[in-house]
Amino acid sequence: MTIAKWTAIGVIALGTALAGCAQTPHEQRTATGAALGAAGGALLGQAIGRNTGSTLLGAGAGALLGAAVANSSAPPDGPDMCRYRAPDGSIYVAECDERYYRGGY
Repeated sequence: MTIAKWTAIGVIALGTALAGCAQTPHEQRTATGAALGAAGGALLGQAIGRNTGSTLLGAGAGALLGAAVANSSAPPDGPDMCRYRAPDGSIYVAECDERYYRGGY
């Protein structure tokens, strides 16, 4: 496989792994947009420049553009939702309280 194919595979794998780290649907949408933009940018950069530098530049530009488009096109969210751990160890989702905004969580 060529370096471009390995780069594209690595970008897709990294984007997929990082998309799972997002907490809210809005963050997940932005991370997915960045991953798809990076993959498309890497492929386009390789097709145009035919070298590693062009592939990496295309991946970076695509990630930024993909994240920006996904973030701006997301529907408006309701109140911020946070994940909390109950005393019994179960995890639940509820509206964020003041601890979240003050950093005391």
